[in-house]
Amino acid sequence: MERLEVFRALLHVLDAQLRKLTQAVEAQAPAVRPRGLGALSFEVIRREIGDWRRFNNRKQVGSYTGLCAGVASSGGSRKTLSINKCGNPRLRSSLVTLAWRLVQYQPRCRLIQKWKRILLKPQMSSGARKKAIVAVARQLAVDLWRWQTGRIQTEQLGWRMN
Repeated sequence: MERLEVFRALLHVLDAQLRKLTQAVEAQAPAVRPRGLGALSFEVIRREIGDWRRFNNRKQVGSYTGLCAGVASSGGSRKTLSINKCGNPRLRSSLVTLAWRLVQYQPRCRLIQKWKRILLKPQMSSGARKKAIVAVARQLAVDLWRWQTGRIQTEQLGWRMN
């Protein structure tokens, strides 16, 4: 117990520092965000993207996230594969998590309405739901890009804001 007490004190200090840094990151997020998109999640996505204006089109955004399907083609045959995961893994994970939160907090938004027949039915297979949420996450990245660059307003996306 005496030996472990040293580590306990260190963990308390580390925990306090982590809390302080997390609060500093959250403080930099804008006050008005889509419901379900927390301050920390917003900042993680924003910092992983860097500058939204560096993308010229939605395909570049989707490609950067690594949420695009791979393709195997030879001659006349063509097969769509699973996502290629060639993008930013932290961004991809944050977007998938955010997509699930969007299902919960923004059920009336245009994107969730498109996929609700798969996402909101418990009898659907988990594989189908996973494929659908990846599609939602990819489109969500594109919608965030459009919103952050002023190409679209949140009302057009059907997002409710905090």
